[in-house]
Amino acid sequence: MATNKDLASKIIQLVGGKENIIAATNCMTRIRIRIKDYSKVKMEELKSTHGVMGVVEADTLQVVVGPGKAKKLADIFTTEFGISQDAVVTDDWKANKEDVKSRHKKGPFRRALETIGGIFVPLIPAIIAAGIFNGFASLIGTLIGEGTLPDVDFWNFLQTLFSLIGSAFLGYFAIFTGVNAAKRFGATEALGGMIGAITIGAQIDAISQMFGLYNEASRLESILISGKGGIIGVILGVYILSLIEKVIRKVIPDVLDLIVTPLVSLLLTTLVLILVVMPISGFISDALVNGLSIIIDSPYAIVRVISGYILAALFLPMVLLGLHHGLIPIYAVQLEQLGGVSLFPVLAMAGAGQVGAAIAIYIKARRVRNERMQSIIAGGLPAGILGIGEPLIYGVTLPLGKPFITAGLGAGFGGAFVMLAGVTAGAWGPSGLVAIPLMQSGLKMLYYFLGILISYIGGFFITYFVIKSSEIENV
Repeated sequence: MATNKDLASKIIQLVGGKENIIAATNCMTRIRIRIKDYSKVKMEELKSTHGVMGVVEADTLQVVVGPGKAKKLADIFTTEFGISQDAVVTDDWKANKEDVKSRHKKGPFRRALETIGGIFVPLIPAIIAAGIFNGFASLIGTLIGEGTLPDVDFWNFLQTLFSLIGSAFLGYFAIFTGVNAAKRFGATEALGGMIGAITIGAQIDAISQMFGLYNEASRLESILISGKGGIIGVILGVYILSLIEKVIRKVIPDVLDLIVTPLVSLLLTTLVLILVVMPISGFISDALVNGLSIIIDSPYAIVRVISGYILAALFLPMVLLGLHHGLIPIYAVQLEQLGGVSLFPVLAMAGAGQVGAAIAIYIKARRVRNERMQSIIAGGLPAGILGIGEPLIYGVTLPLGKPFITAGLGAGFGGAFVMLAGVTAGAWGPSGLVAIPLMQSGLKMLYYFLGILISYIGGFFITYFVIKSSEIENV
């Protein structure tokens, strides 16, 4: 049986060898490889390699291998084969030139989305774990309150323990964001964490009162309070920190750098952060929440149904364009300000629509005896049901074209139902059945599950009646 090292070695061989790789890193489900010369990549062999679920050709070659495995393979690339996770300057000026050119090919918007992804993707395992623990803590509390579980020390201890683990991350989300943002922007990581901690410090309220920015009648309507601006403020603050730190480090003598640079950088950044960045980012965060509330909390059911349908139907095209990273700050803002994420459960229906479409194609593939397509779908369905959609997207619906569209149209029905039912999650991560524990109550878990079933059915029937068997016969 092939090991992860075998798969890593095979991938390296098919992309043109170690010398054709500038750098390699991973996101949640993919190995992202920066290639020197794309003509050396054996693309078809790579796509058909056992263990490779799909390949996305972009500025970086993205090899889809699934959650967990992506991180393991990236580590093997580094430890076993000596491939850097970051691009480095080499003696090959042509490679360096191509590296620089590849950076400039991306527009500001694309680079901004990539930066957001780089900050939050490493946090996803903790976000998922914290959300699940908080979900179970809430469920136990509800069951105790209803009398379903006895009000005894064991269940109270378990609820408190789960709540402790969940709040250990979500309670200090700003700090973790600050550390990762510092990594991304080239600032000192510990100082980035401090910027995150400053935004949630209790002293912010006292400073707000001193400058007349505090609303005594309604604290939440204050221009500046602790937590104002959320993770948007943290990211902007750390970016400013990185600029200030680099300028100071250039002019400070080496012997004083360790003391003077962090002191002056933190002082200047904090002044800008609390007096400018937090109020402005707070305005942005409030506008995002208020804008979403227009469709999510609309008193008109038809508005919620239509918006839920459109969001779920269009999500996978957003993923293909790399726009989904831009939703992460919105998830975080909802979680911070509303205590739950309503957008994630709706968008999670998109993957379920792909599952329904794939089942419909499987039936037609059997009818025309297309064993290759049957094999691809049989291998990808378990992952799709669990929320990993890449095998079905890149192996089935996207290559066929129309099923990718019909899957989205079917997923929209599940999105409409979930939005109408007011389902909220305590975190975000993979979709599918594995996301059920992320929902914030037993009833919302049930509604989420029903939404998945509706998306399965919608994706199945629309695809079944739109796609002809002849379209599956020779693919």
